[in-house]
Amino acid sequence: MIKFLVKFLFRLGVLAGIALFGYLVWLYFEIGHEVEPLVRYNPPKTTQIFDRNGELIANVFDREHRLYVPYDEIPGRVIEALVAIEDTLFFEHHGVNPEAIFRAVIKDIKARKMVEGASTLTQQLVKSTLLTREKKIERKIKEALLSIRLEQELTKEEILERYLNAIFFGHGYYGIRTAALGYFHKDLDELSLKEIAILVGLPKAPSAYDPTRHYANAMARANRVLERMKTLGWIDEATYLREIKEAPKVYDDTLTQNRAPYIVDAVINRLAPKYPDIRRGGYRIETALDLEYQEMARDALKFGYEAYMKRHGEDANLSETFNGAMVVIDGRSGDILAMVGGVEYAKSAFNRAISSRRQPGSAFKPFIYETALNLGYNPESRIPDIARTYRFDEGNTSRLWQPKNYERDYKGMITLREALVHSRNLATINLASEIGITTLHKKLEVFGIRDLPYNLSIALGNIALSPLQMARLYTVFADMGTLHEPRLVVNLYDERGSTLEHIESVAKEVYPKPQAYLMVDILRDVVRRGTGRNARVKGMDVAGKTGTTNNSVDTWFCSFTPDIETIVWFGNDDNTPLPKHETGGRTAAPVARVFYQELAKRHPEYKRKFEEPEGVFHAKRNGRDVIYTERSPLPSVDATPSSEEEIIF
Repeated sequence: MIKFLVKFLFRLGVLAGIALFGYLVWLYFEIGHEVEPLVRYNPPKTTQIFDRNGELIANVFDREHRLYVPYDEIPGRVIEALVAIEDTLFFEHHGVNPEAIFRAVIKDIKARKMVEGASTLTQQLVKSTLLTREKKIERKIKEALLSIRLEQELTKEEILERYLNAIFFGHGYYGIRTAALGYFHKDLDELSLKEIAILVGLPKAPSAYDPTRHYANAMARANRVLERMKTLGWIDEATYLREIKEAPKVYDDTLTQNRAPYIVDAVINRLAPKYPDIRRGGYRIETALDLEYQEMARDALKFGYEAYMKRHGEDANLSETFNGAMVVIDGRSGDILAMVGGVEYAKSAFNRAISSRRQPGSAFKPFIYETALNLGYNPESRIPDIARTYRFDEGNTSRLWQPKNYERDYKGMITLREALVHSRNLATINLASEIGITTLHKKLEVFGIRDLPYNLSIALGNIALSPLQMARLYTVFADMGTLHEPRLVVNLYDERGSTLEHIESVAKEVYPKPQAYLMVDILRDVVRRGTGRNARVKGMDVAGKTGTTNNSVDTWFCSFTPDIETIVWFGNDDNTPLPKHETGGRTAAPVARVFYQELAKRHPEYKRKFEEPEGVFHAKRNGRDVIYTERSPLPSVDATPSSEEEIIF
């Protein structure tokens, strides 16, 4: 009877074994397709944005911060250290290690719970990417089968590449290159052996061994890695003793490292429509931005904001609505060197430099005056700064318009130069009337400005433009007659480094250089002795124009030096007026001064004086030096219209 029972149990065991084997074979083929995500591995990859000098501006990603590294760029020491501590027989097994499994089972039985795993690197990869981390026998069986299947589909090198790019290394870092750059600010080929040991020791317990929070634990784990390498004979005693003494510097960075959030938003918004995977595609974006200029612009704008708050007190309503924007452009190329869309991004991510549309007021006047110069006027030409009544039709109603100067006075006949230097509204309106609305529109078509008013309010900047749009317009003066399209993105590369886009600078000549210089010379006087006096910088030519709209709703200062152009705007986000006496000259111009002073300090190599082009001539008139060109000769006769006449338009 006992023999029969033994035979029966034996046969039953054989049948059970055959059934189990058959089940495992069936399961192996049934779940085989589940390794496809690793076979065709394409994880989310971080897009990186750089400035013009190759400095990292930001990492952009959805959920996982991963900087991918191909196998052939992974140093051999990284592979050795990883295999030494995690899976010594990696290059010999076929996905699972029976010896390690048996050893782990014995320990688990003795402890009466699962205390030791026996996972190979392949199993760890499968578990972290395809399965849950629950410790159940069903999951372990599936993990083993998928690991065996994966080893049939991929080479050992391909498995290691996927492992080192997929595994979590703590601190929000996915992949070993991400961790190397994050913790040590080094690429993989720059790491010391101790730093490598720290990294390969992390996946076992990323939180417990995070060197930014548990430095001692991380060092101890790294030393065990080094000890294992020594035991295997992969490093010698001298190397081991030297490396265990090393205490690498560890950086505790934020994941995004976003040093210019307004810029990053602008770049992503520009590229996202064409590249929907811009946040997960591993792109490299090179911009025209200079982080040094971005810092200077941010500090200058903050200076203007704090000066305003000091004048009016820390009023809650003021601090909630008052804000500003600043754009810095290379005046000779149109490259956007800095762009600050608000005083503090954390409080408001709205980019006023791009998205706000505000009236430029008198900051638009130079384009009226430049039109006049190109029609033959000269800076010495005289125009009437007198009160007039303008009649216009609005629907079926005839209305009268009686504009006034900001100072509420009249100068009579005044030179074109003085009218712009002191921003005289009436003189500008009268000049626009002399030129004619139709002619003005025709001459301004080259700028592509939308919704220009077809009446004399055009002379007072009654249009809606963003600071960036104003920056574009002012390049025509900053570069002596050449209009530049602002350029933010310069190069876009895919994850393999292939060029997807190169954005060329776009420019066109609008005015001859001598004619543009006439305006540059006037705008230099605006800063020397006019409404832009608060932007003066000792030893440097600064040219510019203030802008203040009705009730100081918007305050501007648009300016440039021989190399750099800046646009500054301040106002309330809800379009309510600023307190009395806040003007472009008082609110915005000092910001430009602070920026240019810092620029002169940091970059003494920049030009300090405007260069006069050929075709500009000098003469003496009433003891003064005056300039003219062939197109804009000096006037010989002044015409003085009656102050009582009525202009119809």
